[in-house]
Parts: sequence; C-alpha cells; structure tokens
Amino acid sequence: MKIRIIIVFTASFIFFGGGCLEKKYPYQDPSLDFEVRANDLVSRMTLEEKVGQMVYNAPAIKRLGIPEYNWWNECLHGVARAGKATVFPQSIGLAAMFDTAQMFRIAGIIADEARAKYNEFQQKGKRGIYQGLTFWSPNINIFRDPRWGRGQETYGEDPYLTGQMGVAFIKGLQGDDKRYLKLVATAKHYVVHSGPEPIRHEFNAVISERDFRDTYFPAFRASVTEGNVYSVMCAYNRYMGKPCCGSDQILNGILRNELGFNGYVVSDCWAVMDFYQEHRVVKTQEEAAALAVRSGTDLNCGVSFPSLTDAVKKGLITEEEITTAVQRLMLARMKLGMFDPPDRVPFNRIPYEVVNSKKHQNIALESTLKTIVLLKNENKTLPLSKNLNSIAVIGPNANDVEVLLGNYNGTPYSPVTPLQGIIDKVGKKMKVFYAPGCDWAENMPVVETVPSHVLYLNPACDTSGLKAEFFSNLDMSGQPLVTAVYDTIDLNWWEAPPYNGLPDDSFSVRWTGYFVPPVSGMYFLGGEARDFRLFLGDSLIAYYHSEHHAMKRYGQMELTEGNAYPIRLEFSDIHGDASCRLLWSPPGRKLEQEALQAVNQADAVIMFMGLSPRLEGEEMRVDAEGFRGGDRINLDLPKVQEQLLKKVHDTGKPVILVLLNGSPLSINWAEENIPAILEAWYPGQAAGTAIAEVLFGDYNPAGRLPVTFYKSVRQLPPFENYDMKGRTYRYMTGEPLYPFGHGLSYTTFAYSNLRLERDTIRSGEQVRVFVDITNTGEMRGDEVAQLYIRDPVSTVTRPTRELQGFRRVNIEPGQTVTVEFLIQPKNLEYYSVKEKKYIIEPGEFIIMVGRSSALDDLIYRPLVVIE
Repeated sequence: MKIRIIIVFTASFIFFGGGCLEKKYPYQDPSLDFEVRANDLVSRMTLEEKVGQMVYNAPAIKRLGIPEYNWWNECLHGVARAGKATVFPQSIGLAAMFDTAQMFRIAGIIADEARAKYNEFQQKGKRGIYQGLTFWSPNINIFRDPRWGRGQETYGEDPYLTGQMGVAFIKGLQGDDKRYLKLVATAKHYVVHSGPEPIRHEFNAVISERDFRDTYFPAFRASVTEGNVYSVMCAYNRYMGKPCCGSDQILNGILRNELGFNGYVVSDCWAVMDFYQEHRVVKTQEEAAALAVRSGTDLNCGVSFPSLTDAVKKGLITEEEITTAVQRLMLARMKLGMFDPPDRVPFNRIPYEVVNSKKHQNIALESTLKTIVLLKNENKTLPLSKNLNSIAVIGPNANDVEVLLGNYNGTPYSPVTPLQGIIDKVGKKMKVFYAPGCDWAENMPVVETVPSHVLYLNPACDTSGLKAEFFSNLDMSGQPLVTAVYDTIDLNWWEAPPYNGLPDDSFSVRWTGYFVPPVSGMYFLGGEARDFRLFLGDSLIAYYHSEHHAMKRYGQMELTEGNAYPIRLEFSDIHGDASCRLLWSPPGRKLEQEALQAVNQADAVIMFMGLSPRLEGEEMRVDAEGFRGGDRINLDLPKVQEQLLKKVHDTGKPVILVLLNGSPLSINWAEENIPAILEAWYPGQAAGTAIAEVLFGDYNPAGRLPVTFYKSVRQLPPFENYDMKGRTYRYMTGEPLYPFGHGLSYTTFAYSNLRLERDTIRSGEQVRVFVDITNTGEMRGDEVAQLYIRDPVSTVTRPTRELQGFRRVNIEPGQTVTVEFLIQPKNLEYYSVKEKKYIIEPGEFIIMVGRSSALDDLIYRPLVVIE
C-alpha cells in the first residue's frame, strides 16, 4: 500500500507553488478572491519575469514561490503523452455517438485520469511538458472538406452537432466545482481553420460574413456562452487577411467583447513566428510578439514572446498590456488550485488507481459500441452467425494497434485489435484465418519489427544485435550511463526507466550497428516513437518529432543482399510515453497470395480496410498516391486495398467490409457489391471487442455519420475555397453516397405523429416538438432521432436544412416512445450582415424529424413565426 503524507503549514508559513513560502502578501492568502490574488502576484513581477510567464514552458520565479509550469498538454480522446491511459475513439467517432450525455461521461473520466496523473507528477516534483492541467482540447473546427487530414480530430461538418458535443466535452473536463477548475479545456483552432495542411502557415481564409457567422463561428460561440471554456487557441492561418493570433477583430472584438470570454488565449505552436516568416504582415519577431499580445493572445506556444522585453523598449507595446495577459494566466493557475494548500482542492484526492480502472474500461467499450455505424446491410447479412465453422480476417487494419488510436492519442494498457476481438469472441468455436493482404497504400507498407537475424554489431556480421547507449539527458551528450546489446527494438518503458539512474521521462538512447539485407530489392525502413531519428549510413531516412509535427516515418531504398549497411537509431523520451520500434517491410512478400489462401479456407470473410494515422493527419510527409501533406487528394479507398477487395469478392465467399478511418471514403464499388459495410473510425482501446460484438449481434449498432460521404471528390469545390456553397449536407445539391446522420440498425423504427406544442409562435418564443417512434423489428436497439429546420422563404440563401436537435433513445421491440425537442429562438435565427446581428425572420419554417438528413428519412410539420 502506498501512503502519501501531505503537511500543510497554517501558521506563519503557507503551502504555495510546491513549497513553503513565508506568508507576507495578499496573493498568498487562499481566503481572498482569485482575481485579487492574481493581480497582486503579477504586480510584484518585473517586466522580464512577466514575459517569462507568457511562454508555454514558463520558468520558476523562486523569490515569489512560483514553480516552473508547462502549459502544453493534450487529451483529445484520452490523456495523451503522459504514460498509459484509457483511450477512447477518435473525436470523429465520438461525434458519431450523437450522445452528449455519453460525451460528458467520457470527458469526466479523462479529467479524473488527468488529475490523477498530475497529482502523481507533483508528488515526484515533475512539472514538464504533458504534466500539467491545461489541456489543448477539443478541436471544434468544422470538417468542411473531407480531404482535410485533421478532420478526424473534429466533431464533423455540422455547426450544431459540433457545438453540442464540444460543450459537453468542455464541461466534463472543467468540472462543476464552484471554486476550482478540474482542468482547463481549450477550444481550438479559433476561428476559420480546416486545411490544407501543407499551406496552413501561409494560408488566408477568405469567406463571407454569413459563412463565418452561420458555419465556422457557432461552435466557438457555444463553447464560450454555454460551455464556459477557459482557454481558446488561435489558429495558424490568416482570416480575411489578418493572422488569427494577431487579429484584434476576432480576439478582442468578437471573442472578448461580444461573447464575454474571460479566460486566456494561447497561440497555436509557433504560429506567431508565422507572422513574419510566412504571412509577412510584420518584419521582425518583436513586431510579431507585440501584435499578438495587443490583439489578445496571452500565451505563446513557441519562441516569439521572449522578444516582448525588447518590444517594450522599442515602444511596440506597453508593459501594462503585458500585465493584463499575465494576470489572465496567473488567474487560470489560481483557479486550478495551484497556489492553494492541497487539502483545499478536492481534485487533489483523486488517486492514480482510477487510471484505466474497470469502470473506465467499461465506459471505453460502451463508447466504442456507440460510435460504430452500420452503413449497409443487404439481405440481413449482419449479424453473422456464431455457428460458422471458419472465418477469414483480412486487411491491413485487422491487427494493427496504431490504427485504433488516430492522432493526439493516449497509450492504452491492453488495446484489442479487430483480429484479437474476433478470436476472443468466437475463436474457441470456429477457426479464424488471418492475413494482412495488402499495404495501406502505395509507398505505405504494412510493417513489422526488424528481426534479429539481419542486425549485427560489426561489419564482419559475427555477432547479432545492436549496441545500445543510454544517456541521462535528451541529446545523448557526454558518456552513456549504460551500454547494452539488443537483439531487436520493440520496446516499451511505461512505468519506469529501463535502467536505474536514468530519469524516467527525459532520457535518450542511441542504437548502432549494421543492417544486412537477406535479399536484394526495395526496402522500407522506419520507426514508431514520439521522437526518433533513423540513419542508414550517413543519410537520415526517417524521423518523427511530435512537438513540431515533423515526421517521415519510413525511408524507401534499394539495397543489396549481403551488404552490411551502418544503421543508427536515436530516440529521446521527452516527458511522455517511452516506446520505440525499429520497423521494416522487406521485398518479396506475398501478401495477396496469403490472403486469398486464407479466404479459400473460410466460410465468410471480414475485411478490415480504410485509412491509417500514417496516411492522414497533421502536416505529414506522405509519399503515396491520393495523399499530400497529411491531407487527401481524392476520397477513394487506396488502390491496393480496393484491388484486394475485388479479388476476395470474386472468390464468391460472403464478404463484410469494416472501415477504420478518420475521414469519409468514396467506396462506390463496395456500396454496389459488398452486402454489409460497417464504419468503425479510429475506435480506441476497446476496438476489437466492440467490433466483434456488433458483427456477431451482441450489440445493435446505432452510430450516425457526423459527415457526408461523397461519391467523388468531383462533388466538392476546390479544397482552398472556404465558401460553404456546395459543401456538406447543408448546402450540397447533389446526391451523396451516404448522407449526414445516416446509420442503420439490426431492427427497424417507424416515426409518426409529429406535432408541435403550438403551430404558431411569436419571434423570441420557444416551442416544444414531439414525435412518436416505434420499434417495429425484433431486436432492442438505440435510435437517433434528428430534428432539422428549414426556412424556405427567407430573404437570404439559407441551408436546405439544419440540424437543431438530436436524441438517442433505447427502444424495446414493439415499444413506442415519445421523443421531445425544444426549439428555442437561437435555433431559428441567422446572422444578418445588413443589421450586424442575429435575427429571426417572420414566416413559415419547416420542422423535420427522422433518422438522418436524407429528405426521404424525414417527416414534416410547418411552424409559423409572427412578429
């Protein structure tokens, strides 16, 4: 049993900032208001000390009892980069739940684990990156174009759904204590930001005021006015000619003055540097830093704000303006309880044992089940019978852990791949054959750990393995603390460093030796770690640095059999998950042949295809057809995957397709030819268990698409065009492959008796809407009722329909339930550019309720609004 003893000094000394400081000043008195204390504290800082607190890795001010603090932390769908944690589905999957109550529960779990980790770090005196309480989540940008690689981080294409899911997440993270914040949530990236990734540092988003107000802005508006979010991150790009982190209009004018935001603004990482290097709106770093702070940016993720001291001397900004920003930052730390005695802060009592507790594991599984969308189920192909004799599990996504996680992810304790989930479900009753079948895409191979028989200590190749040198620093300087020999590199050091004497979150290691190809041909060599560099000879062939999003996971090269190539792998554990793998894809593999052999032995085939975080994400180097810089050029399933899908289909065996991906796919051939299709997103730690329960009928799927699945990229305007015309279900005129809100069930539901509390209301009044839903099938299941509103006689062009309500309800076979919605004035309004405010035009509105946004799935009722 671990016993923790906390001593609180209450006489002439007080616990403050991680130590004991003589009690002299108002800022040390926990009985005073936080605002009074923060202002008093800042008043005692020098200019240089204030500027030091405005960078994400703020130094200590020992004379004032302020410890160092790193503001950078991530928890998009689980606590990330801070050791193992409960990992939920990627955000786009969480949006598919259409369930704000579940989202609130998920965020509460994340907050508990974050506080537990913080408490543990504090006990060990750790205050580095990814060890604080200020989290840069959620991403509430609108997924306006399915080509955007970071769309997976969002809650989809709809402003209302994004706002509601975002508010639930924010409230769950920040908690409901009357005095203290549990965590600080950060709504990002403010405000008009959704790719393209390769030009995000220089791009200027030009849109109409209507599109800004009615599409890109509402989720941020809701996060402030409904969610009380305490932090906002401004984006890299320009909006209407001004950098988002240097726009007085959107930060001070709209965010603070119009919405009443009273928290702090943090720049995206190194975004202020873009002011003079990419956007060219100023010439110097001092001008950039001054512009950012004057415009309302308080905290710099980057290296520009230290120049504020010189900026003051040059008259570019006043010390008073800097003081205001630092007061906001100190107030946030006060509200988190960082300067109060531990026993005053209720969250300090959350023990580390909550991390990945059984309760959290159960909620993770429940959440994954709720995210899965049944896209197609012809002739009731699903659920599969458990009486089959054998089954083939095929595809590059069938047994890969990384594809479960998406990006900005935590590290799960015991992730379950789809293959493992199926084996656990039916492996004792039927044979399960497995083969990856193909690569993810051209130049993006299925990889495995480099085996020991091709690694040697010397060019004579008489001793296997690689020499490992471990250093007690991050840059491999000085003499190594430990030297050892490793046969292979597939290593995880989660809870402790590999050797005594090494710091457990800031050590480095260098492996050196020789790589000897067993055959001549084209090789892929690379790694998986949060910070690594791989050299072959003198050439850097692969690297990854998560802090700056620089990555090239694999190098491709022609190598000769028997040659001894010098190889060097360098790894740094930067305050996070210590894991490292040396991976390869050798020539001469027979993936397709192995897959077809497995298929021929099976009664049915489940194919796990789609995308991968290796292909889509943030500012990536991807050399594959259909992908560019983390974004996508087309929406098709990669050619190598579709070719395999067709060949397996041609065998005549029953085929089920399961997609794992973070963005929509144009699977037109599959829609026409494959009888059953599931969308599973990047499904988190419980992926395999949840997918197996759906496939074999132990759970009835009810997830809904938070994005439109287009038939082709040709249905979209140019990626760089931010106008909403022709985009998303709200403005699209063509027919989608699968509409927004789509999702099937193993049972059937009938909607009837749509009625309004009143058919006519005055502008500014609210009205209740009721609809009856009957489960007309034979299986209990959830139904997601969706309410859309259309203004057909507006004087301006409004969306064809807009989601303004949703309810997820569980209904027994034969049961009828009445679902209620509340239409408030904000659900009917739009932004009048002429009047510069939100208005409701009198006239007839169409109220539509049903199972998706497709017009055939909706029943209608008019609502008249009068003056």
